[in-house]
Order: sequence, then C-alpha cells, then structure tokens
Amino acid sequence: RGRSPPVPPPSPCPPRSSFCRRFLGSRRSPYPAAAEHAAAPDTLPRTSPPLLPLLAPRATSSSSMAKIRSEVLSPFRSVRMFFYLAFMASAGLGSLIALTQLLPALGNPARAAGVPETLKGLGIDVAAVAVFAFLYSRDRKASDAQVARLTREENLSRLKLRVGDGGRVVPLSELRGSARLVIVAGPAEFVAESFRRSRPFLRDLMERGVLVLPFPTDGNAPALEFGEEGDGEGEAEAEDEEVARKSRRLWQLTPVYTSEWAKWLAEQKKMANVTPDSPVYLSLRMDGRVRGSGVGYPPWQAFVAQLPQVKGMWSGLFDGMDGRV
Repeated sequence: RGRSPPVPPPSPCPPRSSFCRRFLGSRRSPYPAAAEHAAAPDTLPRTSPPLLPLLAPRATSSSSMAKIRSEVLSPFRSVRMFFYLAFMASAGLGSLIALTQLLPALGNPARAAGVPETLKGLGIDVAAVAVFAFLYSRDRKASDAQVARLTREENLSRLKLRVGDGGRVVPLSELRGSARLVIVAGPAEFVAESFRRSRPFLRDLMERGVLVLPFPTDGNAPALEFGEEGDGEGEAEAEDEEVARKSRRLWQLTPVYTSEWAKWLAEQKKMANVTPDSPVYLSLRMDGRVRGSGVGYPPWQAFVAQLPQVKGMWSGLFDGMDGRV
C-alpha cells in the first residue's frame, strides 16, 4: 500500500491578510518537493560521465622527451651550470663591494694606500665573472644543440612504417633494440641503384641487424628486382632463392604517411645545408639515434666493417655503442 502524502499545516495568516499570504508565498515550502519525491518512481540517481578520459595520461611531447633524454645523457651538465651561476653571483657581489671601496678611496688621499689591493681584488672578480659566464654559455649552447638533435630523433621515431607486404603499421620506435635502420631517400633510380649495390653484402648486413627503408622522393615506385625463384637447377636455383629471400627481408620496410616523412627529411636537409633535391641516406644505431648521414649512396661496405653482429658472443654487448652520434 502506498503511503499518503503529508498534510500541510493550516496557514498562519488571517483570512483577509493579503500581505501575509504574499510574503509566505514567496518562501518555498518543502511539502510540494516531498510530494513529488513520493510520486517519483524508484530509480537510481543520475551520475556524471566517467572521469577515466580526463584522468588518462597525455602523450609526452617530443621536446619533453628530448629534455629527459638530454638529462640522462649529460647528468652533470645541470649541476655544472648551477655552480657556474653561483660563482658568477659571488664574483659579481665581490666586484660590487670592491667598487664601493674603490670610489671613496680615489677621492680620499688618506685611503689611497689601499687602492692597489682593491684594484687587484676587482680585477680577479671581473675575470671570474667573465670565465664562468663563458663556461655557462658554452654548456647552454651544447644543451640547446643536444635537445634540438634529440627532438628531431624523437620526431623521427614517431613516424609510421609498414613491415612487409600487407604487414602491420608500427612507429619507427618499435625497431629500437632489434634493428639498425638505414633510410635511403631520393628518386626511384637512386633507390634502385642503392638496392643493387647492397646485394653483395646481403648476408653481412643481415647478420648486423640492418634493415633498409626505401623512400622514393619523386613518387615513383623503385624497381627492386629481388630475383626470380625457380630459375635454374640445383645449387644455382637454391642460391637464387636464398638471395631473393634475403633481399626481401632486408628491404621489407615501407614508409606510411609519406608527407610526414618528406617534411622531416626537408627539415634535416635544411639544417644540414643540403639542397632539397639531393639524394641522401641516414643510418640509425640500435638505440634509434642517428649514427651517420650523407649525400649519395649508402656505404654498405663500411657498414659491414664498422657494425658488430647481433648474434654470437658479442650479442647485446655493443647495442647502442655502434658508432658516434
């Protein structure tokens, strides 16, 4: 059985007092709200939208990640710069005190005997300010250059590529620790010629974890001849199949969103004072940092001579140590 609504109390106003009724009518009575609540169905209260999207962590920007990596690579630079500033402040304060002592001494012959000592102290303080300012400026420029280089590398690591024909699309950072990427960027003829020059070193390059990303800048597909399987007989046929398999594995990467790749390469060429239409190559280390770059064909033979193998007793020991940045 339903519960009957509460009966409101009698009005305290006299029957003919319109002012009292108007005054009390402006005040909201709780009884209509109680009646509506009693008549409302038993439903759960409405809740606000979930806060999970608001609490999700934001993607770290390239510049922030570059600053973190810079601190890891040069952990004592910030400490040196702090002490440089402290020494500059101390020497500047000493110079100010020396000036306050020097100016009255120049106008007072009785205190002229202490002028040489004051000038000596002032010279030492000014020289200290100049030296520490130079050291601070040098470290600041080195830090800015390192952060700029790491920012470009972080932007490169976020570019997308496809593994194999019809394979999955992954960012370049997924290859860190597993492959040494070589980017070959130029016209289709340049990419095809780079492919032909790499054929004598297929086995050695694969043993060193090298993967090649061809990026034809003219929009044409390069003619990469992997070899015809099934031609010949016996050992010749097996050798051709082996060469074709290794060629496909070495050149299995394809850039995705080529406009972003073209933009990144244009920025790199601009900073290196290279003409926009010049064919270039970039070699990355195992940790994803740029190992070397240049104009023209990649030096495959030099890669074989300089890079350590990724298998055997030295596996993992020289990861990230395969060349200066």
